[in-house]
Amino acid sequence: MQTIAKLRILADAAKYDASCASSGVKGRDSLDGKGMGSAEGMGICHSYTPDGRCVSLLKILLTNFCIYDCRYCINRKSSNVLRARFTAAEVVALTLDFYRRNCIEGLFLSSGIIQSSNYTMEQLVEVARSLREDHDFRGYIHLKTIPDADPQLLALAGRYADRLSINIELPTSQGLQQLAPEKNASGIASAMGDVARHIEEARQESVAHAAQKPVSLPGAQRARRATPARYAPGGQSTQMIVGADGTSDAVILRTSSALYTGHRLRRVYYSAFSPIPDASADLPLQAPPLIREHRLYQADWLMRFYGFAHEEIIAPGAAGMLDLEIDPKLAWALAHRQHFPINLNRAPREWLLRVPGLGGRSVERLLAARSVRSLRLADLQQLHVASAKVLAFVELADYHPRPGALESVQLREQLIAQMAQGAAQRRHSGMRLAAAGQMALF
Repeated sequence: MQTIAKLRILADAAKYDASCASSGVKGRDSLDGKGMGSAEGMGICHSYTPDGRCVSLLKILLTNFCIYDCRYCINRKSSNVLRARFTAAEVVALTLDFYRRNCIEGLFLSSGIIQSSNYTMEQLVEVARSLREDHDFRGYIHLKTIPDADPQLLALAGRYADRLSINIELPTSQGLQQLAPEKNASGIASAMGDVARHIEEARQESVAHAAQKPVSLPGAQRARRATPARYAPGGQSTQMIVGADGTSDAVILRTSSALYTGHRLRRVYYSAFSPIPDASADLPLQAPPLIREHRLYQADWLMRFYGFAHEEIIAPGAAGMLDLEIDPKLAWALAHRQHFPINLNRAPREWLLRVPGLGGRSVERLLAARSVRSLRLADLQQLHVASAKVLAFVELADYHPRPGALESVQLREQLIAQMAQGAAQRRHSGMRLAAAGQMALF
């Protein structure tokens, strides 16, 4: 099979993996080696760093052959799909070719399981090793690792890759047993623990190395301190499928919280189940609404950056499911109206972060401003926040919510209507700007 045909198949097969990101990794340069630089198609995906940069990665599978028969996977053993397989050398050549042309800044490589977990993991590691050692590749490498592989292979993978990820697949061990009985939840957890331990050991070595004072010796006798070995500096991530079984959002968030605290994962990615051809009777016939996936990401953000515990995000009486009509922070505020309104001039940072419509940057700007003057309504309006949401839950030196507004049973519907109106106005403004831009071309 020609390389371009393989690329078409294996790039398409890789699209189901959502955990393709490069956040948390320092950029490499090519000033002191053979590695080619990159300024910023087929098989190319885009991920975004925390500072908003768009990073292009070659996202492919080594192969979509697989000895496992996971019911939710399009590449399962019993699936009637067109198969293809790259050699390690072909992946290396493709990556370097795209990189030299400035089409990509790195590689995201996953694979089906062929022959055995160890054999597959050896091939993935060989790709990363060859890129780093044989070709002095300075781009980003993300390897999707095989949890059943030998721990020594996992340890070696982190020496070459910037980030490792092991898919937890489903939120509960019961779901995994039902839909992927050949996989083992305890084995996945053990592999995640091994990766977390290696990352922490590398971090401690780096801290100890930085704390050492260089020895002052003349000329050639000056001691050189060995640089500590790196290990997956971008951390590890995972992905779980949402909607393939009956697991509630509350259980999903509880699992994510345990992964963040127990294994210090950098990210948990949520992928809404997509019906596949010739599906098992165990699977639902329809995909869950994509807004559910979006709400889970928002709730995940609240846990990681806003100080929310997983058990408080979903309102009592919601049957363990997130509200699909409004975002989780607004839903929480409406369920805990007794804590509002929040005085923006006196409330501590942790409570400002709980105000619907206020993000982390807005809160920092408000804290900086109120250190020199009393905050007024004009200050809030300058932040360009969602005023409809914010003003319902705060008070300022010259603004107080209308008496009884928070207790109104219509508050939820009023906010939904106001947010919809604001979104429509923004779309209309965007269309007018686009039209003006087109007219300017003539």
